[in-house]
Amino acid sequence: MQKHYLQDMIEPVVEKAGYELVRVMTIGQANPTLQVMIDTLDGSDITVDDCATVSRALSDVLDEKDPIESRYSLEVSSPGLDRPLTKLKHFERWKGYEIKLETEEKVENRKRFKGKITDIVNDNIVMTMDDMQYTIPFAAISKAKLVVTDELWEEYMAAHQAAEF
Repeated sequence: MQKHYLQDMIEPVVEKAGYELVRVMTIGQANPTLQVMIDTLDGSDITVDDCATVSRALSDVLDEKDPIESRYSLEVSSPGLDRPLTKLKHFERWKGYEIKLETEEKVENRKRFKGKITDIVNDNIVMTMDDMQYTIPFAAISKAKLVVTDELWEEYMAAHQAAEF
């Protein structure tokens, strides 16, 4: 089963329901879990109802196409605060924040990076790490995620406290 095949099948369903697909991943071997991470288009929090809506829409398509041979569980979830960054626009949205990323091949003699996103230039992520600037082609990134820092946590809590009033 290919990741792109599942993503190509799932993404239109998620988009039609009014959400953005963040990531599709299969976890486990014997009884795998098909994990589908979604986000709202306006950046607001994902609710349990949002996940249920997408889960119902996906269940119909997955039952019809049956892309996974063995028995599996479907999990639809929010990307959370330490969210994966899977699209160039995610890096743009989180510019100025700390991330961790890994590349397929060495870039500037390394494969692992942890630092702040300082810019997006063409299809390259520019980040600062240990007072040095690195330019990493988006196409070379195998995985990336936002790092939960005190700054990020405080912003998140302030936004949620403001929303309660």
